[in-house]
Parts: sequence; structure tokens; C-alpha cells
Amino acid sequence: MKDLLLPKRLQIGDKVATVSLSSGLAGEEKFKYKYELGVKRLYDVFGLEAVPMANSLRGCDFLYKNPKARADDLMQAICDPEIKAIISNIGGEESLRILPYLDLDLIRKNPKIFMGYSDSTSVHYMFYKAGVTSYYGPAIMTDFAENNAMFDYTVNSIKRTLFNAESFGELKSSEKWTCERLEWADQSLQNVSRKLEKNKGHEFINGKGVIQGKLIGGCIVTFQSIRSTSLFPEINDWNDSILFIETPETKPDPMYFRYWIRDFGFMGILQRVKGILVGKPYEECYYEEYKNILLEVVRDEFGLSDLPIVYNMNFGHAAPLSILPYGVSCKIDCGNKKVELNTPSVE
Repeated sequence: MKDLLLPKRLQIGDKVATVSLSSGLAGEEKFKYKYELGVKRLYDVFGLEAVPMANSLRGCDFLYKNPKARADDLMQAICDPEIKAIISNIGGEESLRILPYLDLDLIRKNPKIFMGYSDSTSVHYMFYKAGVTSYYGPAIMTDFAENNAMFDYTVNSIKRTLFNAESFGELKSSEKWTCERLEWADQSLQNVSRKLEKNKGHEFINGKGVIQGKLIGGCIVTFQSIRSTSLFPEINDWNDSILFIETPETKPDPMYFRYWIRDFGFMGILQRVKGILVGKPYEECYYEEYKNILLEVVRDEFGLSDLPIVYNMNFGHAAPLSILPYGVSCKIDCGNKKVELNTPSVE
């Protein structure tokens, strides 16, 4: 896998651009309180000043019809020397449409933190194509605006990943998790904490020994939309990497999950990566089915019985979540059942 440029770490007082590169939900009147709470937490918890980009709060209809306006927001944030990081307001299904309007050379010349997950997978591969590390992690309206209070697990991940120029160390499992849906349109529910369930912890379901590789991955559904574009990594980019994948709130049917994992094998990706990290399925739906499919395809169909697979990790659509930085070195120790980030995530 190619080396990526590391953005500079965040410091208290820094300005952070908030962008809507997919859905315009942050600009819808009944959901604006969610956005406002998220940026308040950005300041109260992390000491960061939010700067909403010009088109980011113009609502769903405008942003759907104007992908160039979304792209302009991203490029203006990239080129503004006062902006130190860029955080997605929320996901959606429209990020890929900004690609024709981006200048990847400018992204490379101005390496900055970009963070988001789900449909932001497309944007992460724009940064990857530009040669810059980006961060698969919390979004403003979801994780920063978590009901009642942010999860300590998520806060700790943000501080240790984005504010600290030392390696993160072990990615431990959260003790609890939730996917409970509380209606955002009912603002009175904002002070109601979501119900937490006991977590099963990381499951080391395949492989042996100790391996090391550079992180690359994202939402497995969004992968399908970028496969035929210029964003998709070259086959040799998967060499010496660790693939991370997770499923969204649409809870894909296991039949499709099987197709997608097989596709990684038919494309030669499974044979090149050093290991696979898998995020907790949304609501733990198809939990056992997905796990069994991974084993049947990776171990039995492609004969990769030594390839480490760590299942039920805390990244993606289930809360709380940790940050996975693209291109940062990760170690999987199957014997001691540990996953570690062992190089810095920021400068």
C-alpha cells in the first residue's frame, strides 16, 4: 500500500469546517437542533470552533440538486489556512457525485483531517487518491450530538487519535453498545439516553500469529458504488494492507454480503491483504450469518485459513465508535487477541 501524508494534529482553539457532502439533513429546520448540539459539543468537549461552510446548511433539496456546491464547500475548507480539520455533518448516499468538481492536487498540497463514516467512504477514497490520510469516524449530527451526552469511548478515541501525535496503541472493545433509534424529529427525546447492551467484545474468528498492515476500508455498501470509478485503489495498493469493513443501518441481506466478500476474493484483494477488521453489524442484525459467511468464503472457498479476521469491532454505524485512520499501521495479534495502531495518526 502506498504511503499517505499525515495531517497536523488538532489543538484547542482550532477552527473546524462542518460540511454536508451527501445529505443536507443538517439544514432541515426540524433537525437543526441536532447540528447545533453537535457543534456545541465540538466546543465544550474538545475546545474546537465550528465553521459551517457556505452551502452546508441549505437543506436536502438544494444539496441534492447541487453537488458542485457541496464540492465547493470541501475545496474552500481545504484551501482556507485557518481551517485545521473538516468533519462531515452526516452521511447519506450522494457523496460520490462531488467527485467531478474536486481538485485532488489541492487536497494533497493542503493535507487536513477529514472525518466521517458511512457514505463518507467515497470522500475517504478521494483523499486516498490524493495521497492524504483521512479518518473513518464520528460525524457531527450522530456521534457529537449523541442523546444526553457523548460516549466516553468515542471522546477518548477522538482525543487520542486527532490531538495526539503518538501512536494510539491497543484498540479495545467498548463494554456496551447501542443502535437504539430515538426519533430525531421529536426534540424532547434529546435528553433521553439510548439503551445500552452488553458487548460481546472482539472475536478473533480466523487466522493465527501476528501480522501488520496499513488500514484501508469503509462501508461495504459504498464500496460497490466506487468500484467502477477512478477512486477504487489499484490492485497492488491492497498489498500489505488491513481491510476494514462494516455494514450500514439498511442491514444488507446476507446473500449480498456473501457476494461482496466473494468479490474481494475474485478481484484478488483477499489474497493481498494481511488481515480483515469487521465492525459490529447494525443492531447486531445477521450477526451470526455475516460471521459464518466470512468463514465460509475466506477460509473455505478461498483457502485463506491463516488470514486473521477480527469481528465485532467498534467502528461504523453502531455506537460508540473508534476512529480508523487510512494508511496508519495496524497490528493484529491473534495469540494475545489484540488489535493495535502502532504508528502515529497525525503529525
